[in-house]
Amino acid sequence: MPFHSILFDEPNAPVEHDQPGYFTDLNMDQVVAAITAGRGEYELAPFFYTQLRSVSAITYRQEVMRDLEDDALSASIATFARQMRAMRQHLRQAKSMHYKRQKQSWFLDAAATYCDAVTTLSSDLAGVELGSRGFRAFRDHLAGYAGSEVFVALAADANNLVGQLNAINYCLDIRDSRIRVTKYEGEADYSAEVIDTFVKFKQGAVKSYGSKFPDLAEMDHVEAGILDLVAKLHPEVFSSLDEFGDTHSGFLDQTVTAFDREVQFYVAYLEFARQLGQTGLGFCYPRVSADSKEISASETFDVALANKLVSERQPLVCNDFFLRGPERILVVSGPNQGGKTTFARTFGQLHHLASIGLLVPGTQADLFLFDQLFTHFERGENLQDLRGKLEDDLTRIHGILGQATASSIVIMNEIFTSTTLQDAVFLGTRVLEQIIDLDLLSVCVTFVDELASLGPATVSMTSTVVPDNPAERTYRIIRRPADGLAYALAIAEKYRLTYRALRERVRS
Repeated sequence: MPFHSILFDEPNAPVEHDQPGYFTDLNMDQVVAAITAGRGEYELAPFFYTQLRSVSAITYRQEVMRDLEDDALSASIATFARQMRAMRQHLRQAKSMHYKRQKQSWFLDAAATYCDAVTTLSSDLAGVELGSRGFRAFRDHLAGYAGSEVFVALAADANNLVGQLNAINYCLDIRDSRIRVTKYEGEADYSAEVIDTFVKFKQGAVKSYGSKFPDLAEMDHVEAGILDLVAKLHPEVFSSLDEFGDTHSGFLDQTVTAFDREVQFYVAYLEFARQLGQTGLGFCYPRVSADSKEISASETFDVALANKLVSERQPLVCNDFFLRGPERILVVSGPNQGGKTTFARTFGQLHHLASIGLLVPGTQADLFLFDQLFTHFERGENLQDLRGKLEDDLTRIHGILGQATASSIVIMNEIFTSTTLQDAVFLGTRVLEQIIDLDLLSVCVTFVDELASLGPATVSMTSTVVPDNPAERTYRIIRRPADGLAYALAIAEKYRLTYRALRERVRS
């Protein structure tokens, strides 16, 4: 098939430049920042914002990632990236220089580096077994481009010109403030003779009294004047240098430069995943369906939290979940600070990462290709907003349910906490009934245990504690009926009536 992108299976695919509204709630903004750190020149963030709309597009990316797990291919791409980065640096230097000949030199170096990068990668890809549609199509495109008349002429001109310039030797006759430049006619190299004369007096390591000249990228006026005189001595070579800049001013192939940027999307994520994997955390290729809502994940975790804890050398607890048959809603209850919100974020992160064709945290995952993902997390009060917290909750959830379709996902974290238990049960029930009617996949973190038993669509999951020490959290979220303690704990913590709070008060 013709190649158009290593990221998209269809040409002219749109790319989102604004991060999705749910990114902050799921801490995906932190994840993307960590993945793209040090790669600002590639502007990768939009690729992490853009959800794919078909299973075929997701499979296309998964195939490419599997190819990149090959060490030989990964090394070739790394070499290509270094050469392309050097090429761009040369072009920037060419633009920043003031003297014409120096601009031409940097431009020629850029073109020669680019030709070497293309030729080397094309050769490397020919010797690697590729399984993905994307890489096979790119290999064919690159082979065709490397053999094209335009590229062959560029490479030949660059190599010939570099060789001719390197072959130039000249002599400087410096007398007082005058410099005379002449062709090299086999004259003796006096600097070498001086060194040979005094080498016999060398007695081991001694202090150097030599002066070190500053190594500046920009020529000074004396060097530029010398170079102009050298150009007069070799007019044919420097005339070719002038022609090279005019003939090959736009030598970059847009498809090659787009590949150089796009492939870093995979490289950056694989590097991020490997760093976490070195601590024992697993990543897997999810099975993604646009039809089945029977989803599951094993030994999964919050990627943002994992990145933070790994850097702090702290352990991380993994969790499992699944939905079967008519089950659609995971209702998560239990004591505060037990990992419920982290679990909800994990659920959202999994689906987003799967929707952009990447590996997901866990040892196994079956996930749903959503059309929209909505989050409703608790927000601090806004002094500019005259609405009360309950009104704000109701307005936001009403807006979400008005936009959601049967293919959407809704993640709610601790809504209706500002009202009484009776009102929270009533309002929460009405919201979940609408979610059930819409047949949405959902996670609902709540202190209202009654919401976990609204029918076959709801599944109760609870955060657990150490049996012998209820104050110690395990951060494990398991499928089991709600134990009725979540609201009691919430009230006790609100009024500082927990065991720990009472002990502190007695001491004081």
